[in-house]
Amino acid sequence: MSRLIICLLAMVAWLAMPPAFAAEGSARTAPANPVIDSATYLRDAQAAMAHRESRRLSEDEFIALAAKPGVVILDGRTKGKYNALRVRGAVNLSFPDITVEALARIVPTHATTILIYCNNNFANAPDSMPLKLPPAALNLAMYTSLYTYGYRNVYELGPNLDVNATRIALVR
Repeated sequence: MSRLIICLLAMVAWLAMPPAFAAEGSARTAPANPVIDSATYLRDAQAAMAHRESRRLSEDEFIALAAKPGVVILDGRTKGKYNALRVRGAVNLSFPDITVEALARIVPTHATTILIYCNNNFANAPDSMPLKLPPAALNLAMYTSLYTYGYRNVYELGPNLDVNATRIALVR
């Protein structure tokens, strides 16, 4: 009998405890964090995507712009993927390492022309250029990030090119 009473008391105490997470659909106040701003992120992402539409380049346009002096070709993939295969002349700044300081070391001014590309621009290199889901393509995040940091002279390689047939010079 005492075991039954102890079990019932434990169950009542457990039921009286507030849930660790609010049930779906119920009101819950999220913890405040002044260095994370999702509303501004969503606003900037929408503005960046509108800006991006006229800045997606063909293979020939990318090659021509890459040949101009002072242009920075920025590769936001991991160092390992960058070392395995990259566009000739590209500088690596892995996406998680983007900061004001890191960008300032690589990009001389906010007016500098920046070219970006990602895994989803190159086919037939699954080890160095693994395909991402289309809405998770690195170009989208990279463009949004650069836009948010104030860079507006950014252009993106548009098509998906075969690494064995592209005219863009690659380094293996």
